Amino acid sequence: MSSPLVARKPGAAAWLLPCAIAAAALVLPLVAPGFYLFQATLAMIYAIALLGLNMLVGYSGQISLGHGAFFAVGAYTTAILVDHFAAPGWAAIPMAAVLCFVVGFAFGLPALRLEGHYLALATFALAVAVPQLLKWKALEDWTGGVQGILLAKPEVPAGLPLSPDQWLYLCVLAITLLAFVAARNLLGGRLGRALVAIREQPIAAAAMGVDVPGIKTLTFGISALYTGVAGALSAMVVQFVSPDSFNFFLSITLIIGVVIGGLGTVGGALYGAVFIQFVPNLVDQVSKSATWAIYGVLLIVVVFLMPSGIEGAVRRLVRGRR
Repeated sequence: MSSPLVARKPGAAAWLLPCAIAAAALVLPLVAPGFYLFQATLAMIYAIALLGLNMLVGYSGQISLGHGAFFAVGAYTTAILVDHFAAPGWAAIPMAAVLCFVVGFAFGLPALRLEGHYLALATFALAVAVPQLLKWKALEDWTGGVQGILLAKPEVPAGLPLSPDQWLYLCVLAITLLAFVAARNLLGGRLGRALVAIREQPIAAAAMGVDVPGIKTLTFGISALYTGVAGALSAMVVQFVSPDSFNFFLSITLIIGVVIGGLGTVGGALYGAVFIQFVPNLVDQVSKSATWAIYGVLLIVVVFLMPSGIEGAVRRLVRGRR
């Protein structure tokens, strides 16, 4: 008879779902039509953005209503580098990530003095201001003004029997896997424990030696980096950027995805991304006259039935089966 104090090793069933998802992700570009493959690619891009926002909101407890602005900065940085400087996409995306990290880190410094709804209001101002700055006459030669920037679809490397949509999907899939592995390693280590301590009891965390201001600012920068990478990938996949594509509603959509997926979880970003990408389209097919009314009711039902998000509901289901 085994002792209850001995931790059990995860059985084969624990690896069944991740392996099934990985297999489906690899097979999808071979069987899915172009439009559905495009939607799946956008879902993975949203997953990266939600993962970055969840680090800030779910783990450190800071409220942000302006991550659509970082999404726009990443998208426009990539678009400008590709369109004006003929930079390859693989080089533009890292540069967009670095710029978003610097902008997020710089914004996080004054934001240290703000908490709760005051921080939410400051980030709301950021989300409102950035689209207007992109329309500014002085920057129109770079941003394209209200007309935006049109990009060409990246070419498939010679010798690969793939369509451009399949190539983009596989590139985004590789970056998504890298982003999730990096996030799990970060949040599963000292940084993750420090963030949770700051979220729960910042005074106690500081008394235990946690650099609260430094960790908060660093988290803001990393969160902006993830969101900027998502914006850069979005520009390459959609092949078009304009200020109206990054309005305040995008920031609200990202917040919805984080809450629905599960606050303070890594896997919740994937569930939330699937929700915000596919559910509005499904609701629109049900009723075109009351699309947002049905969507709002559905959000209330999901939050009421799954207060810890879809990831929390899945974990409870797995524990119940065990």
